[in-house]
Amino acid sequence: MTRPDDPAIPASAQERPAEIRPRTTARRTPGGASRRGPADPVKTLLHHHRDLCERAVDPLEIAAGLEAHGLTDRTAARYRHRDVFALAEELYARVPPRTRAPAAGPTTGSVPVPGPDADARAAWTLLALLPGAACLATAGVLRVTEGVLGDGTRALVTVVGAVLACLALRACLARGPLRAPEGAGRAGMYGCWLLSYAVYGEELLAQVMTGGPDGPWDGTPAPLLGLAAAVAPAAWCAHLFTVHAQRRLGGSRALEEFGAGVRPLLLASVTLFLGALLPLLLLADLGLGGSGTPVAAACLGVLFFVARLLAAHGLPEPGTAALAAACAVEAGAPALVLAARLPGLEPLAQPVNALVSTGGTGAVSALACGGAAVGLLLHAAFALSRASAHTRS
Repeated sequence: MTRPDDPAIPASAQERPAEIRPRTTARRTPGGASRRGPADPVKTLLHHHRDLCERAVDPLEIAAGLEAHGLTDRTAARYRHRDVFALAEELYARVPPRTRAPAAGPTTGSVPVPGPDADARAAWTLLALLPGAACLATAGVLRVTEGVLGDGTRALVTVVGAVLACLALRACLARGPLRAPEGAGRAGMYGCWLLSYAVYGEELLAQVMTGGPDGPWDGTPAPLLGLAAAVAPAAWCAHLFTVHAQRRLGGSRALEEFGAGVRPLLLASVTLFLGALLPLLLLADLGLGGSGTPVAAACLGVLFFVARLLAAHGLPEPGTAALAAACAVEAGAPALVLAARLPGLEPLAQPVNALVSTGGTGAVSALACGGAAVGLLLHAAFALSRASAHTRS
């Protein structure tokens, strides 16, 4: 044996530490214990959603993004957190501060104060009043010049007033609480059909059921005037719903709690809008010499409001589908009556005849728009109770 200080042994061999036996990994056998999960599951989640966490300006945006990806409070327990909000707060805390963009607007604590300032509210309120003002001015000119101007001139005045009202409505929908950030798709085309049927549809259906159409039919512009005047209340009801929903989002600690608080807000907003719409429709009907109950126009107004509210929160497809369904029912009623004139197809007109004999020609529009509005409202109660519907990128 040689000593460690023996000059015959090289210096590198003297300084080399004792070798450590490599760790052996036991292969899992079929009867063995199950494999353990990752030691830090939140780190894995952060890796999958790093872009979302780096762009978020507060934990609420992360919570809404996680919910949009299908994460619920129950699945948050697998990441050792009681709910999605607590998980989002940890993800937000783990992201380096230098990667976050500063939150826009004034804040209270960590929750942004929702809603525009007073000048912006005054701007979109003024725009929301323009469609009703254009329709009211057109109706006033036609009433004053009745018997003075010829039919061609009166038709020109009507066309000019309709164009001005459409331009004002487009400007109103381009900003404010009724603005759809992702567009409304083909909802505008369906909306034009529904408004045209509200003015001329009842007279057309009456002529078709009596063997016509026989020629030009008179329109009832009262629903159009009332709906145009209701754009301003619709904008304010949508604004109030958005503001209170965002405040509810800031004060909630679980997704179920937030959803349970938003559904009454949605119902209150629709009820408030309906309470403002009905007097406007009645005043328009009385001012233009009508005597009917504007049930169909009220159903159409609620359908428009809920569809635009969904589009303003980034969900335009359900509203477009509901408007298309209402158009299909209104177009199908006179089509069934015309098809029943063919030999052997007489039973096709029986549903329309029974509906008209019960509620008049306006019952078709009331059924079409009312059914679509109820179905869309039920869908909105589910869709707008999600946190992802109230977060802006």
